[in-house]
Amino acid sequence: MVVVVMGVSGAGKSTFGAALAQALGWDFQEGDALHPPANVAKMCAGIPLDDADRAPWLARVAGWIADHAQRRRPGVISCSALKRAYRDYLRAAAPGWRLVYLRAPRAELLRRVREREHFMPVSLLDSQLQTLEEPSMDEHALVLDATLPVAALVERAIRAGGRES
Repeated sequence: MVVVVMGVSGAGKSTFGAALAQALGWDFQEGDALHPPANVAKMCAGIPLDDADRAPWLARVAGWIADHAQRRRPGVISCSALKRAYRDYLRAAAPGWRLVYLRAPRAELLRRVREREHFMPVSLLDSQLQTLEEPSMDEHALVLDATLPVAALVERAIRAGGRES
């Protein structure tokens, strides 16, 4: 089983994903680490990524999911997965993974992005929010309030068991 933790920058994907993986004894992959250097350079420069930029990154994310699914090795991966098309691409590569969507108000996201050390500048948050297509009901995402403490989010995710995408 693989869990994909989605949301915009500052939602807490990495923090929650790592905590969930640790609680379950599963592998964790930081999705941002799979970005090609050119993507990181664009984001550092405050330039939003487009679909073409995201394609090689999504291929790497899909590869990680497929590898874990094929080996029946459980894992958690963080991935913004902002658009339905991106999530559909990941599903086509390896169906059966579970989606957790971390949602938080813009003001909280801004505060978090300002306070952390990350290559993505605050200026790109609004671009991500405009690009975001929240999961539809048919995607069976577990939607969590990202303003809650991480331990509470992990507990809710484990209790819910995720929902298959």
